[in-house]
Amino acid sequence: MRSDLGEWREPAALVETDALEAELASPDLRIVDCTTWLLPAEPGDDAPYRVVPGSAEYEAGHIPGAVFLDIQETASDPDTRLRFMAPSAAQFASAMGRLGIGNSSRVVLYSNGSIMWATRVWWMLRSFGFDGASVLDGGFGKWQAEGRPVSTDQDSYPPAHFDARPQPGFFIDRDHVLARLGDPAATMVNALAPEFFLGSGPSRYGRPGRIPGSVSVPAASLLDPSDGTFVSLDEARRAHEAVGVTPDRHVVAYCGGGISATVGLFLLHQLGYPDLTLYDASMGEWARDPALPIETGPPVVPTES
Repeated sequence: MRSDLGEWREPAALVETDALEAELASPDLRIVDCTTWLLPAEPGDDAPYRVVPGSAEYEAGHIPGAVFLDIQETASDPDTRLRFMAPSAAQFASAMGRLGIGNSSRVVLYSNGSIMWATRVWWMLRSFGFDGASVLDGGFGKWQAEGRPVSTDQDSYPPAHFDARPQPGFFIDRDHVLARLGDPAATMVNALAPEFFLGSGPSRYGRPGRIPGSVSVPAASLLDPSDGTFVSLDEARRAHEAVGVTPDRHVVAYCGGGISATVGLFLLHQLGYPDLTLYDASMGEWARDPALPIETGPPVVPTES
């Protein structure tokens, strides 16, 4: 067990591999594999990447009892060229109900590769009024490395009724971001790798760079590279405070497509930050619109007069 769980705002939002294995037979438990892969776009396609659901890996082996969620196909807005945009309440409710998730279910989310797919679904669930989801620390990689049971069965749960109740403030759009540029009470947090933040090389999103005034807290820096688990809350706090992300700020998190930014949002929520939002379209929209301002190079640090 993690030594810092007592400091978490919602300790139940994180589950360790041993605790999950002990609960696999619980009748109200719903385990969801959220794995998605981002591959290079096809030649001539102006999309930032090609989205491939992790269904093949799921079929090859998954946590016993887990069902598979195709995030882009069933839990994203189908009426936009942007990937992974939040769906309507009706679409999300339908997707959850088909998986067997009802409003009284206990849900454990995991993914293979990066934990960001699980934290994305956790954020969406909360945005629709569901607070009973946990993220598996270390995901499927840690589960496998520890030699825990793996199934190739096509697992399923009985269909359920999920009542999606949209909550304000979880997702914001470009107009919200534009209105907050230069606002000393707001902080734009870029979760992409440093080279994307700096705009020091080609960008798959369009124009290289970042939203002006942003600070950099890469999602990868919030995960232990040895096993994919979250860093301690103390480490997460220091990483954010070092660039001025403090609890009194209105935090606008973003990345390329609203996925990796949820890693930081997950930890900031556990640290008790009260005012967190996600720019859902992120650089997938911002970098492609020449009317929107963009910034490159090292950020300018204000000097005291």
